[in-house]
Amino acid sequence: MKRISRPLVVLIGAALGGLAVFGALQFRLLGRETGTLPRFNIQDTPIDRETHGATSYAPIIKRAAPSVVNIYSTRTVREGPMTPFFDDPFFRRFFGPDQGQGNHRPRAMKTQSLGSGVIVSPDGYILTANHVVEGAEEIKVALASGGREFTAKVIGADPPTDVAVLKVEAGDLAAITIADSDKLEVGDVVLAIGNPFNVGQTVTLGIVSALGRSSLEINQYENFIQTDAAINPGNSGGALVDAEGRLVGINTAIFSRDGGYEGVGFAVPVNLARSVMERLIKFGKVTRGYLGISLQSEITDDLMQEFNLSDASGAMVGGVSPNTPAAKAGLESGDVIREVDGKKITDSQQLRLMISQTSPGTTVVLTILRSQAGRKPASKTLSVVLGTLPADLESRGDRTPPSDESAPTQDSLDGVEVTDLDAEARRQFHIPANVHGALVSKVDEDSNSAEAGLRQGDVVQEIDRQAVNDADDAVELSKKAKGERVLLRIWREGGSSYVVVNNKKEK
Repeated sequence: MKRISRPLVVLIGAALGGLAVFGALQFRLLGRETGTLPRFNIQDTPIDRETHGATSYAPIIKRAAPSVVNIYSTRTVREGPMTPFFDDPFFRRFFGPDQGQGNHRPRAMKTQSLGSGVIVSPDGYILTANHVVEGAEEIKVALASGGREFTAKVIGADPPTDVAVLKVEAGDLAAITIADSDKLEVGDVVLAIGNPFNVGQTVTLGIVSALGRSSLEINQYENFIQTDAAINPGNSGGALVDAEGRLVGINTAIFSRDGGYEGVGFAVPVNLARSVMERLIKFGKVTRGYLGISLQSEITDDLMQEFNLSDASGAMVGGVSPNTPAAKAGLESGDVIREVDGKKITDSQQLRLMISQTSPGTTVVLTILRSQAGRKPASKTLSVVLGTLPADLESRGDRTPPSDESAPTQDSLDGVEVTDLDAEARRQFHIPANVHGALVSKVDEDSNSAEAGLRQGDVVQEIDRQAVNDADDAVELSKKAKGERVLLRIWREGGSSYVVVNNKKEK
C-alpha cells in the first residue's frame, strides 16, 4: 500500500397512507403490449391568470370532488411477541400456560391502510400512490358520495415514482379532467382533495410553493410540485387540482417532524404520473431509457473553473460505461449535457428524469459542452439511440477497504493512502473489470482531500485528467499536481464523478 500525502438538509417525506409505507425501490421491465389506453379527458391549456379575487371555489370542487375516491387496502402483517419477557421461564409463570413458550411466536394480523385515489376514465381506471396499495391483499374503493363501493385490482405499480394504477368494474364514473402540469407556475392556486384521517372527503387550499423539487430521497425519480395546501395522512394518492378543477398532481408526501401538516407537501406532477400510467395500462410494466453514464451530482464552482464553464447549468458526465448507448455515440467523461432534443437541462436530476421518461429505442439529440485544456469548451451535438435501463445496474455490498500499512509520500493529495486494484479487491468491493485506477484505503479526517469528499473505497481513475492505472501512477501524478486545486475523477458505488481538492485551505 502507498500513501499520498500532501499537495443537502435531507428531507424525509412522510408516508401518507395510514399504515402504508414507501416500498423498496426497483425497476420494472417492459413486457409485451397487454391493453389499450382508455379515454382520458385532457386539457393542456394553462389556467387564466388574469382573473383575480375568487370569492368561492365551490363550483370547482363540485366538478372535481366526485372524481376523488377513498381507498382501503388490507394486508397481513406478522405481530411479534407482546413482551420479550415471555422468553424467560421466570416471567412466563405469571402469565399462565396460554402465554407460554408455544404462544409467543409471531401472529398473523390483518391491518387496513387508508388512502385516496383519482378516477381518470369513466370505465374505472384510478390513479393513486404506490405506497397506498403496495402489498395489499384486498383493495376497496369507495366513491365520495358514500353510496357505491368496488373491489379494485392493481393494473400496475411503479415504486420508483410511487405511482400505481387501479381498475374497478364500472362504466359511468366521474372522470377528472387532466391538465398539463408543465404549465404550472409558482403562485398558482391549487386545492388538495382526499380523505385525511378517515374523517371524510376534505378540500384544502394553497398555492404552488415550488416546482421541480428533487434530491429529497422520497422517490427514486423526483420532480415534485411543492404546495402549502394542507396534506395529512389519508390524503396520499389523492388529487391536487388547479383553480379550474383539473388534475395537476397526485399527493404523495409531506415534510413533517411529528407526522402532521407543517405547510410543506409534495405531489407527483400529473405529466409524470400519466406517462407511467399509460405504460402500465398498455404494457403492464414500465421501461426507462438508458444512456449508460454516471452523473456529477452538481457542478460546483471548483468544477466550473477546472472545466472553464461560464455557469453551472447542465449535467456533467462523470463516467461512460463501455458498450452502452452513450459510449457508442461518443459521449465522454467531463462532457456537460446542456440540452436534450432542444430542451434545456438545468441539472443532473432533470436529465435523469427526462431520459427515464423516454422510451427505449428512441433517438435523442444531446447538445454538449466539451472541455479543452486552456480554451473555452466547444459545443457539440450527438445523436444517441437510448437503450433499456437494466433491472439491476450493480450489486451492492460492503465498501470498507482492506487495511494495510504504507509509508507516507509527500505530494499534492494530503492524507490519502492508496493501494493497487487486485482481483481480491475487485471481488470484495464489486468493482467492474473495466474500472482501472488506485483504490483509496484511507483518508485523514482533517485533510483537504476529506473535505473535498474523497473517502475510503473510492477508486481514483484520473488526476488532473491524466489516467491512473495503479497506485504508483497515483503517487507520481499526485507529486506532479502543483496547482492549488487537484481535479480527480473517481469511481464510487457503480459510477464515476469528479472531485476537486482545494489545497489553498490550511489544515
